[in-house]
Amino acid sequence: MEVLKEKVEEEAATERAEAAERGEKLLRPLDARREEAPMTQEMLRDLEKKLSEIEIVDSIDISKLPLSYQSNTLKEEHLLQVADNFSRQYSHLCPDRVPLFLHPLNECEVPKFVSTTIRPTLMPYPELYNWDSCAQFVSDFLSMVPLPDPLKPPSHLYSSTTVLKHQKGNCFDFSTLLCSMLIGAGYDAYCINGYGSQDICHMDLTRDVCPLTMKHKEMVQEEEKVPSKKYAIKPPRDLSSRFEQEQEMKKQEEMKGQEEKQRREEEARLLEVEKANIDPLHGLRVHSWVVVLSGKREVPESFFIDPFTARSYSTQDDHFLGIESLWNHKNYWINMQDCWNGCKDLIFDLGDPVRWEYLLLGTDKSHLSLTEEEDDGMNDNDDVENLGKEDEDKSFDMPPSWVEQIEISPEAFETRCPSGKKVIQYKRAKLEKWAPYLNNNGLVCRLTTYEDLECTKTLEIKEWYQNREDMLELKHINKSTGLNIDYFKPGHPQALRAHSYVSMQPEMDRVMEFYETARVDGLVKREETPSSMTEHYRGRSDFLSYRHVDFGPRVKKLALNSAESNPRPVVKITERFSRNPEKPADEDVAERTFLIQEERIQLRYHCRDDHITASKREFLRRTEVDSKGNKIIMTPDMCISFEVEPMEHTKKLLYQYEAMMKLRNEEKLSRHQAWESELEVLEILKLQEEEDDAHTLAISIYDTKRNEKSKEYREAMERVMHEEHLRQVEAQLDYLAPFLAQLPPGNKLTRWQAMCVKEECLSDFKQCLIDKANLIQARFEKETQELQKKQQWYQENQVTLTAEDEDWYLSYCSQAMFRIRILEQRLNRHKEQAPLKYLALEEKLHKDPRLVEFLKVFV
Repeated sequence: MEVLKEKVEEEAATERAEAAERGEKLLRPLDARREEAPMTQEMLRDLEKKLSEIEIVDSIDISKLPLSYQSNTLKEEHLLQVADNFSRQYSHLCPDRVPLFLHPLNECEVPKFVSTTIRPTLMPYPELYNWDSCAQFVSDFLSMVPLPDPLKPPSHLYSSTTVLKHQKGNCFDFSTLLCSMLIGAGYDAYCINGYGSQDICHMDLTRDVCPLTMKHKEMVQEEEKVPSKKYAIKPPRDLSSRFEQEQEMKKQEEMKGQEEKQRREEEARLLEVEKANIDPLHGLRVHSWVVVLSGKREVPESFFIDPFTARSYSTQDDHFLGIESLWNHKNYWINMQDCWNGCKDLIFDLGDPVRWEYLLLGTDKSHLSLTEEEDDGMNDNDDVENLGKEDEDKSFDMPPSWVEQIEISPEAFETRCPSGKKVIQYKRAKLEKWAPYLNNNGLVCRLTTYEDLECTKTLEIKEWYQNREDMLELKHINKSTGLNIDYFKPGHPQALRAHSYVSMQPEMDRVMEFYETARVDGLVKREETPSSMTEHYRGRSDFLSYRHVDFGPRVKKLALNSAESNPRPVVKITERFSRNPEKPADEDVAERTFLIQEERIQLRYHCRDDHITASKREFLRRTEVDSKGNKIIMTPDMCISFEVEPMEHTKKLLYQYEAMMKLRNEEKLSRHQAWESELEVLEILKLQEEEDDAHTLAISIYDTKRNEKSKEYREAMERVMHEEHLRQVEAQLDYLAPFLAQLPPGNKLTRWQAMCVKEECLSDFKQCLIDKANLIQARFEKETQELQKKQQWYQENQVTLTAEDEDWYLSYCSQAMFRIRILEQRLNRHKEQAPLKYLALEEKLHKDPRLVEFLKVFV
C-alpha cells in the first residue's frame, strides 16, 4: 500500500507540472500552439477527472420517503458505534490501508451501514430466478454513472428503491441491487469493494468480443460405418497425381501460414497500441462488483459478476486487481490477504479469521476446524460454559434492512432499458436493444458486425424480433454476399422455418426450410433457382423423399410472378423414394424420372441386400393415337427393362401397359404438385412483403393496455355492471313516495293519513293488476279474431290458392296458435298470482316502519 501512496503522490506532482506547462502554453502565440502535438494521455486523464467531478444531481423529495430512510433506530445507532470502533482499531493496526467503506450517507444524508442497505428480495418474475438473467436485467435497466473520484469509494450509497426509480447509479449502486436480487433468489452473493481495470470501471467493452458473435462449438457426431458387403463393388482406383496433391497441399499450407502471420502481426500491433495507452491509475481505480460463492443453488465454483456488463468472470481474472472488503446482509469482512498478484491467489473462505477479518460475531460462516490438541483442551465443561457466555456477551445481530421492499412494475420489467433503448459498443461490433412494442416492426435487438476496428465497414447485421404475427424471430443480413436469412418460430401460416434469399423477386435463388411436422405433405426443404426447384420430404405415407423439377424457358414473355397464368414449362421431374418394407425390393421404386420433352419415363428400383445391382425399367411414352387418328397398341419396344431376377408376369404386355398408364397419371400429378409449389412460393413472398409493409404485431389477450379488443370487452362489461347496479338501485326505491308526496311537508304523519296512504296504495296496486289483466285479455281477443279472419279467408279461397300461399297460411296459423297459447297461460297465471300479490303488499304495508304504529290496531 505504501507503494500505491507513493505512486499517487508522483501522479499529483506530475499533474501540477502539467498544469504549469498548460499555463505557459496559454501565454504562447496562437501559431506556436498550433504546431504542438495533440493531447497526451495525461491530459486526457486530467480532463476525465475534471469532468467526473461535475455532478448532475437529481432532486429527491425526502418528504415522501419512509421514516427508516430519514433516521436510525437504536440498534442501527449501536451498529454505527461498533463500526466506528472497529474502523479505529483497523486504522491503528493497519495504518497503510485505505479507510474502510462502512457507513456512507443515504439519499437523506443519514449514515447507514452498508450491510443494512442490502434488501434480499425474490422477484415475482420467473426470468429473474437465475443469476445470469438477474445480472442482465440490472445491466439493461440502469444507466452507468462514473464515480466522482475514481480513487475513492462514493460518499453516498442510495437505496435500491431510489436507484430503480431514477434508473441510474454507480458501480456500488449496481452491486447493491444485484446482490439483493441474488440473495433473494437463494445465491450466496456478496458485494465487493476493490480495484478494477480501466475498461471494467468505465464499462468499456471496445476491446472485448461480443458474446453474440462467438460461435458455439458444435458436437460432431461420428457416423457409424456401414459394414461392407461381401459382394460390394470396389471403388475405382485413384489415378490423380500424388505430386500434384502434395504441391497443392503445400500451397494451401503457405497461404494459411501467411494468413496466420498477418493475424499475429495485427494482434502484435494492437498489443503495442494498448501498451502505449497504459492507464496511469492502473491498480488504483475503485470498483464494486459481486462475488457468488459455491455451495448454494448448486453453484460448483465461485465466480465474479460485473454488474455493469452482466458478464461472469473467474476469480482469477486480470480485470480484478484487488479486494479491500466484502459484505452481505448479515456481516462485513475485510480482506487480510496480499493482493500483489490481483485476485488470483485469494481464498474465499470467509470462516478463516486469518484471511478474512469479520465485523460481527453472529455470522453464519463456520470457522476453521480446530486441531485435536485444542479440541482436547476445550473438553472441560467449565471452559465450554465460559466460552458460551463470552460469545453471548459479544454477539450482535445485524439490524434488518432499512430499505423498503424492492418492487419492479410489469411495465418497467418489460421496458428494461432507460427510455426503451440501449447501445453497447464492442470490438468490431455494436449491439442495440429496444423495449418490446417500441418499434412498429417488433425489432428488439440488432447486432452490427464490422470488418475494421473503426467500425466503418459493415460486415453483417443480425436483427431479433418479437410479437410478430408472421412469427419472424431473426433476420440475418450478410452485406458482403448480399444473402438474407429469415428465421421463423413455429406458427407461420405455411409452417416456414427459415428463408434464405438474395432478392425477393420470384424465380430467383432461394432456400426455404419448413417445420415438417406442421405440414400435411411433410415438406422439409425447398431449394429454388431460375431454372429448377428441389424439394425434400420426410415422413410421407407414399415414402417420397426427394423431388427435383427442371424448368424450360417461357414461350410468352410475361411478368415473373405469373406462375398461375403462364407457368414455366416443366422439362424434367426426378423423384426419389425411401424403402417401403412392405414391398419386395424389385417392385419398390427408388428413383423415378419423367423426361417430358423426350416422352420417356425411367425407373430405378431398390437394391436387395444380397445384390450389388438394382433393376431398371424405361418406358417410351407415346400418344394414344397417331397422326391418322388410329389407336396405338402397346408394343414390346415401348418398354426397355433390366431385371436382376426376371419374373414371368413382368414380361407380359398387359402388366407393362398398366404400369405405363399408372405412370402417366402420376406424371400429371407430379406436374400439378410442381405447379402448386410455385404458387406456394409466390404466396409466401407476397405474405412476407405485406407483413414487412404492414408491421402487424401480435398482442396477448392478457395485455389489457395494448389489446383494443380486450379493452373494449372490459369496458362493455363495466357498462353492463353499472347498468345492473342502477337497476338494483331503482328496484330499491320507496314505493310509498308518490303517496307521501301528496301530504303537507314537514308535518308528522297521523293515523287518518296513514289509513289514507294505505288505501290509496292498495287501490292503485289493485287498479294496476286489473289493467294488466285487461291488456292481456285484449291481446288474446285480438289474436283470436285475426286467426278467425285468416281461417275464413282460407275457406273462401282454398281452391285458388297456390302451394306457396298454403305454406304461408300454415306457418301463420302455427305462429298465431303459439301466441294465443302464451297469452292464455299469462292470463291464467296473472289471475292466480294477483290475489297473492295483493295480500303480500297489504302485509308489507302493515310491517312498514312508517305505518306500523298506526295500523297495528287494525291487524
